[in-house]
Amino acid sequence: MEFVILEETKTKLVFQLKGETHTFCNLLKEELLTVKGVTLATYRIDHPLIGVPQFLIETKALEPRKALKEALNGMKKKADQFKKEVSAL
Repeated sequence: MEFVILEETKTKLVFQLKGETHTFCNLLKEELLTVKGVTLATYRIDHPLIGVPQFLIETKALEPRKALKEALNGMKKKADQFKKEVSAL
């Protein structure tokens, strides 16, 4: 995965995630929407086979990078919990 920032302001972050698909992007988008202060989190992939996911995050009273880090930490916690539950089977 390659993270490329295209645009960044105090309340907006636009970036690409080269090498990712809808699977990871949907999970990240949903997790971003749970972060307090995030007003918009969405992505697009222009071409289904060769397109690169492009994300847009808009926030209110929170830096977009902090929101992204919080969402990624939330995803990690959920993955660890899932791993623990599967191991218990």
